Formats: sequence, structure tokens, C-alpha cells
Amino acid sequence: MKASLLLILSAFHFPALAAEKPNILFILVDDQSPFDFKFHNPDSTLDSPVIDRLASGGMILDAAYHMGSFTGAVCVPSRHMISSGRTVWHLPVGHGSKNCPPGLENNTLGPVFSRAGYATMRTCKDGNSYTAADKLFDVVHDASKRGGTAESGSAWHAERVLDYLGERKAKKDGRPFFIQLGFSHPHDVRDGTPELLAKYGATNHKDPSMAPPAHPKQPPLPPNWLPAHPFDNTEMGVRDEVAVSGVWKRRDQATIRNEIGREYACSENIDIQIGRVLAWLEEMGELDNTYILYTADHGIAIGRHGLQGKQNLYEHTWRVPMIVKGPGIKPGGRAPGNVYLGDLLATFCDLSGVSPPETNEGTSFKPVLLGEKQTVRDTLYGVYSGGGKPGMRCVKQGDWKLIEYEAPGVRETQLFSLKENPHELIAEHENPKATNLAKDPQHAAKLAEMRTLLLAEMRRLNDPWRFSGQPDDGLTPPKSDKPRGGKKFDGK
Repeated sequence: MKASLLLILSAFHFPALAAEKPNILFILVDDQSPFDFKFHNPDSTLDSPVIDRLASGGMILDAAYHMGSFTGAVCVPSRHMISSGRTVWHLPVGHGSKNCPPGLENNTLGPVFSRAGYATMRTCKDGNSYTAADKLFDVVHDASKRGGTAESGSAWHAERVLDYLGERKAKKDGRPFFIQLGFSHPHDVRDGTPELLAKYGATNHKDPSMAPPAHPKQPPLPPNWLPAHPFDNTEMGVRDEVAVSGVWKRRDQATIRNEIGREYACSENIDIQIGRVLAWLEEMGELDNTYILYTADHGIAIGRHGLQGKQNLYEHTWRVPMIVKGPGIKPGGRAPGNVYLGDLLATFCDLSGVSPPETNEGTSFKPVLLGEKQTVRDTLYGVYSGGGKPGMRCVKQGDWKLIEYEAPGVRETQLFSLKENPHELIAEHENPKATNLAKDPQHAAKLAEMRTLLLAEMRRLNDPWRFSGQPDDGLTPPKSDKPRGGKKFDGK
């Protein structure tokens, strides 16, 4: 009798529990600096009302970062870390593959949430991602859409989600959903819609021999714009620095303002498409029980510090925009967080009551989202090692940040107080009150402290390289910069 009663009760109880589980809408864009948005940069002229409302209705994380890359295609390790929760030297691609368990794709976002009873769906760009994991979502619609029409641009990705939600409604699917809504923009080529290009005074410039026409509607130059980077940063010849259509090697003011205008046109279109998806979720009555997280796979320079791409460790590129809105998150919240993109798997699991896989190395930042903590870690590490070796490394603690550069013929150090110098201005910016402090005798002790901290992080995270002046720790530098399988990624 008791057993029969238990079966009857469970038949009613478990569906109710499933219905109470939150939905997750994970929005991931390609190549976007946090300083594009007014909530990170009040001087921005980007019009993004939908994303701004998400920010005001949820929490803004001011210190969210991708950990870095060992290849010019920074997307590749970033998206592997997002999907798997693994650190940069523990991925199934690159030098860290020996530190990665086999079959990792089965412990990534799609299959983890599918096993937990979620309906999983993704649409995102095609290529330079974690393909083995991406295809394990229940429904997959991936394609690179970087054009200026509805079919060739961001609207295509939104349509896939709208179609999926329509089918969900028709089938009366009561399972919670995990949807990854990825966009191929604002990654170049930044072919915005004609009306949005006109709004920002931008043109799809085609002539590398001359600058595009100036227009008063074009966004202003960023405060850390330079006509050239003052030294070889170990990766000055990568595609993003020399071959982006519309920019090429040019860093003049007209070219950069036009290119930022193209970036903004693409970003505003993304904003419009997100608005369409949120309106449909609201109509379906599913918005209030949905966590929405917006971020990018990494930042981008577009003229800042005389650079164009994502192969650097300045804040505009190492850092990413991040906002989270959903049940239990107080509107108008703001915190540093000190989070990595590799923390997303752990956080999504924590928010939804799903057990993270044993392979996960990320840290849930749910306590930050609920206002219980300001940060989840004290120290942040960054790497770029896709060009000359060992390349670039950075470490950030509090307001202090160290960047080291080394390759054959290259040895540079930068020390910044981000409180005093948030844009990481250097001597070439002609601002003596805010510059690189690495050679300032008054900051020698801080420099030594940050170098010690960097070495500790390199050791902890199994970084296979060392800089001059660091102990070699008995490491043998890797012989090749090709990921396992022999394919060398190019950054497209």
C-alpha cells in the first residue's frame, strides 16, 4: 500500500519539480569589447536598449575575463573553456591536451544539461569552436552569418531560436530549456544592415590604399587609440592585425572611427534580435523563470593601443562584457566578480541545481549574483602565446596589473594601476599622470610582487613556458604551436 501511494505521489511530484527548474538563455557574441557598452563605458555611442535593460534589471560583472589563448584563433580555446569549464592549458586542443581527460565532449554544456532533463538547443557560428561538444546539444543550427541581410546576418540566428520556441509551444514541451544563442557578429567582416551602417556613419570600405570617408555620426576614437603599437608585442603579423577587410594595416583616425561604426551597427542588430527572442519568451510566459547571461568569447582592440585584433592582453581585449538577469538576482546589481568564461559551466549548474561534471575546473559565481560575495577569486591570469614564444602573460590582483612580453628580439614589461589608469595609457598617449610604471623606481617592490604572483599562477595552471629570469622548473618548451591533429588555426 505504501509503495503504491509513493508511486502515485512521485508521478505528480517529479514533473512539478522539473517545471520549477529555471530555463537558461546563454547569449554569446563573437569579438566584442566591454567598452562598447554604456554600462561599461559612459562615453560609448552604441545604442543597445535591450541589453541595457538586461543590465539594469540584473547584475553587471565588471571583472569578467577569458583566460587566454595559445593560437591566433583566440575563439578556439575560449569556446572550449566556456563549454567544458576547463582552464586554458587543460583543453583537448593545444599544448595542454596531455592534461585533458579523454571524452571531454561528453561533459560539456549540451550533454550535461541534456542528462539533467533539460531540452538543449544551440545556434552559433560554425567553425573555430568545440565542434565535438557543440553537436551534442539536442538541436543544433550552426552557421557563420556575418552579412548585412536578415538571411546572412544576426537575424538568422534569432530566427532559429524563435522557430525552436514555437515548436516547443506547439508540442507543449514542459521541460526546462538550455538555449545557447550565439551570434557570428560583431566579428569581421562587419557588414551591418544598410540602415544601421548609415546610423553610425559607416561604410563597408573596400579600398586598402585610402581611408574611408569621415562622417560626423561615426563613433569617437577610444581614449587609448594610437596610430601604431609602440613595440613588437610578439604577434604583430597575425591576420587580425594586417588583413581585416576595411582596415588592413591602417590605424588612422578615419579608418578606426569607421570600423567602430561598423562594429556598432552589427552590435545594435544583435540587440534588436535579442529583443525579438525576449518578447517571444515573455509571450510564452517563460521569461520570469529564465536566467539570461550575455557575454562575448573575448574582447577586441579596433584601434586601441594601435592594435586591431584580439591577440593582446589589454583590458579592452582580455576582458569581456557580462551581465546576468534572472530569478533571485537583484536588479541594478554590480560587482567585480573576478570571473573567467571558464566559470560558466559551474555557474549554470549551480543556478539550476545540476551537478557539474568531475572534469569541471571552473568556480560558480552564483554567490556573486545573489549579492553574497563581491568576487570568487583574488587573482586573474591571462595568456597569449600564439605568435613568438613564450609570448604574453598578465596577472591582475586588485587594481594592479602586470603584462610581460617575450619572444626572440622582444622583451617588454608593463605595470599598471588600473585605478589610476583604467585605459592602460602609456607614454605614447602623452599623459604623464597615467602611464606604464614598470620602470618607475618607486614601484619596484610592486613590480617584484606582481612577477612573483605571475610565476605562481603559471605554475598552478600548468603553463608550459617560462620567461627570462623565471626558474625553468625543469620544463621542456613545446616543439610546435599546432593543436593536436595538426591543424593550425588562423584567427578568422
